[in-house]
Parts: sequence; structure tokens; C-alpha cells
Amino acid sequence: MSTIRDVAKAAKVSVATVSRVLNNSDKVNEETKKRVLETIRELDYKPNEVARSLFRKQSNTIALIVPDIKNPFFPEVARAVEDVLNEKEFTLILCNSDEDPQKEQRYLDMMKQKYVDGVIIVTSTLQKKEIEKSDIPIIALDRQLGNSIPSVSVDNFNGAREAVRHLKSAGCRKIAHIRGPHGIVSADDRSDGYLHETAHEPWYCDDLIVSGNFNHVETFEAAIELMKRHPDLDGIFAGNDIMAAGAIKAAGTFGKKVPEELAVIGFDGIDLCRLTNPEITTMAQPIYELGATAAKLILELIEGKELAETHVLFDVTFSKGQSTKNVR
Repeated sequence: MSTIRDVAKAAKVSVATVSRVLNNSDKVNEETKKRVLETIRELDYKPNEVARSLFRKQSNTIALIVPDIKNPFFPEVARAVEDVLNEKEFTLILCNSDEDPQKEQRYLDMMKQKYVDGVIIVTSTLQKKEIEKSDIPIIALDRQLGNSIPSVSVDNFNGAREAVRHLKSAGCRKIAHIRGPHGIVSADDRSDGYLHETAHEPWYCDDLIVSGNFNHVETFEAAIELMKRHPDLDGIFAGNDIMAAGAIKAAGTFGKKVPEELAVIGFDGIDLCRLTNPEITTMAQPIYELGATAAKLILELIEGKELAETHVLFDVTFSKGQSTKNVR
């Protein structure tokens, strides 16, 4: 394998000159630059990217920090981010944080040490001031982190309202909500949207809201308890599609038919919705657009551009599956 010294010797220049050519320095005349590049091709020399990163304090690398890679929503987002970055010859590093603020902080510190050029982060645990101290271009994805940090997210509150309104229009007379973890902005907003549509109803009571923690196993158990406490329950709004799948499984175990006896609607619009039986009705986020937009914004920040829009907010759209009744 050829080294930078081999290139310098063959091109009859110094190692420093080869390094300048590799880093597009304007201190090398065109004739020398051409000779060095031809030698690089002839020797099939591959530059040491770690060394180049140290020299330029750049790595053409973006980190994506997500809370749970097992949730299919995040791999779908990551695919979109990677597609955009590949076009610009950037590499993606995927990090799983488990909603652990210490783990997230370690990732941020490590990215700075390794000259990662920017970070796209999904977090509800790190404080804004901690993120700002990292001194790396950052885009918040899925959850806003205050006015000073650019973000890409969806209108969770009104999406949740529409989900509940759909269950009502489909004839549901007692609707429960299986929510995500408290303190996560998207989960809180979806829960608030549910309450906006139900708190005034004569059938509403506080124990119609249970936590599934964005997890299908916990949701299965929570949904069983819901149906035991409320045998007349005929609608469930799950805070994401994974929990909707857990609720549908629980209904089958409990002996309730979906959607004939219990209508279930989710939130996210992941591909899994089309693989369950019945297929899940959901409020679909524009997942690919979210990831692609976040990637484009982080590249603009790295280039020093002023963002035309600091906080990008997408609408969610109703996606009819088989887990809710036909609207009357």
C-alpha cells in the first residue's frame, strides 16, 4: 500500500506539498498540483482520513444521536439523513443514547474530540445550555430544544387532536390514551392533544391515560389493565405505532376484536403499520422529509450559512388502516 512519502518521492515534491494538494491549498501551483494528483492515481494512494481530520479540524462526518434504535421510526429517519449526506460525500455516525443524559453528553464530548462537523440530536434529557456549550453545529430533530437551537419536528398537538376526532367520528364513546414517557416533548404534546379533545367528555377520567413508554411490551400490559378497568372501552389512541401494535396484541389476548369492538389509532406512520394484522390506522409523520431536512440544515450550518427557517414544523396526515372502524 502506497504512503504519502511514496507519492512525494515519485512526484519529486515534499510530503508537505502532497498534503497541501490533498487539502486543496491554494499555495501549490497548477503544474505541481496536476503532477501530484496524477501520481496519486498511478500509485492508488488512499489518504489517511484520520490524519486529514486532525490537520483540517474537519472530518466530513455527521453524528445522529437517537434515543432508541429499536424503534423503527429512527432507522427510517437515519436512512433519509444518510441519503442527503452521501450526496455531499459526508459520512454518518449513528449513536444510541437510551434517553440517558450522561450518555448523550459523552457522545457530544467525543464528537468534538474527533472533529465531527455537526450533530443531529433527538433528546429530551439534555439541557439547552449543555448543548450550546458543545460548540458544534447542532440540529434538534423530532423535539424542539428552545429558540436558539434550530429544529425539525411535527405538530404533535394537533396531530393527536385529529387522531381522537377520528375515533369519535368512527363511533367510539370511550377513548383511552397510551402515552409515551413523561418529560419527552413529543409525548407530552400528544397527550395534551388527547386531553384537549376528551377532558370535557362525561366519560373521561384520569385513569384513561396510561404510560406505555414508547414500548410495545409495557404497552401490552398497560392495555390489558385498561380493558380490565374499563370493559366498555371502545377506542385507544396510542402515542406511537409501536404502542398501537402492542395495544392490538393485547386486545386479541383479552378477547376484543379490532376494530369491531375496539378501534386503535397510532402515531408516526412507520412501515410496520402495513405489516400488522389488522393494518394500523395512524397519524403519519413525513419521516423521510424530517430526516432529509435535518441533514440539509446541518450542512448549511457547517458551511456558515444563515438558515432561512430556524424551526421547521411539518404537519402530520391521517393514514387509514384497518384498526379503526369506517367513519359513519
